[in-house]
Amino acid sequence: MPWSAKEMDRQLSRQSLWLRESWTWLLEQRVLRNWTGRGRPIALDVGCGPGFVMDLLAPMFDVQGIDIDPVAVAEGRRRGLEVREADAHSLPFEDDSFDLAYCSFLLLWVDDPVKILSEMTRVSRHWVACLAEPDLGARIDFPEKLSPLARIAEEGVRGEGGDPLVGRKLRSLFQACGLEADVGVHPGVWGIDKLREESEAEWMYLELTAQGAESKARLSELRPIWDRALEDGSLFQFNPVFYAFAKKPGSHG
Repeated sequence: MPWSAKEMDRQLSRQSLWLRESWTWLLEQRVLRNWTGRGRPIALDVGCGPGFVMDLLAPMFDVQGIDIDPVAVAEGRRRGLEVREADAHSLPFEDDSFDLAYCSFLLLWVDDPVKILSEMTRVSRHWVACLAEPDLGARIDFPEKLSPLARIAEEGVRGEGGDPLVGRKLRSLFQACGLEADVGVHPGVWGIDKLREESEAEWMYLELTAQGAESKARLSELRPIWDRALEDGSLFQFNPVFYAFAKKPGSHG
């Protein structure tokens, strides 16, 4: 069952808040400490949705955004953000229009990630970054009886037309655009208190992601195991989310 826009926005908001500190540190280290221009760098958020990431990065950059979804664009504008409707495969900007072009949780959903990264490279003067892409094939859940959760989540994203393994492909995708990327993984292990806090929202995400009656029935069987592990404190979960940064060849920023 496809996610509703409200459900997708809720998940995007959660992801943005989880990654805020990691994003801030990375952008300070990779971009701001090397910034030699006047004023603040100008950034483009490609596939910005309603603008959750734009909000988080606004203290650091002058941020504009594009998204193909007119509803998301309208919501971003309602919230006072500079957003326009456009297709990421063909960005409506001149070459070298921005100091940084970035995306997050976008490449797993698109038809041609190399084309999008190529467009981001074209419109950027200095840096191209993918701030977050998952790799559900590398997910870890413990106790071991919860290990099927990774397959359920992976198959669910694939059933929605996404690529659940795109995180491990970031280096090769950047290379296809002539970019040498530094690739890493965000801190992805929560303490037991955070797991308890996020438990219901995480389980709702799994239920939304599950494809077909078999996966949904399997989830029902796994829920008591999850709850017991959550109660006794033995629950462990690792959801790898990768990032990639590249300096545009010939850039002196």
